[in-house]
Amino acid sequence: MSVQNGAFIGVPVWLWIGDGAAYAGPVSATATAGAASVTATGRLAAVEWSMGPPGALIRCSGPGTPWIGQDGPSPDCGYVYEHRSLPERTGGTGRWTITATSVWTVTWSGTTDGSPVDGEQTVRVSSETSLTVGEVQVLVDGDGQ
Repeated sequence: MSVQNGAFIGVPVWLWIGDGAAYAGPVSATATAGAASVTATGRLAAVEWSMGPPGALIRCSGPGTPWIGQDGPSPDCGYVYEHRSLPERTGGTGRWTITATSVWTVTWSGTTDGSPVDGEQTVRVSSETSLTVGEVQVLVDGDGQ
């Protein structure tokens, strides 16, 4: 997860994690010990974003679309801040803490002593950063300019 230098209230923030199988899967590995062999495969099920303000939780069904200068909101994973990251709102830091949690579904199958084994488990992996959120104000003079 990378974060830009700052954001502004009312302006869309695009959310995404890295490209490639290491970030979204599928990722597989096989382990063998004696007569036992198991192959496990992990697939990204979702990414849960905690954006800082109370209740600011976003769940995206995939890794998100990287922002490369496109206009407007993200097509699949984004957020718009409604409040500045004032020190009194952020425990004195002046930055919202952002936590991205990748939710993986890991399935496995194989054999042990000739008998089949299989299963599934959810694995959660989190990363944290922070972001300053400011406000842009526009002044109009008496001529409407």
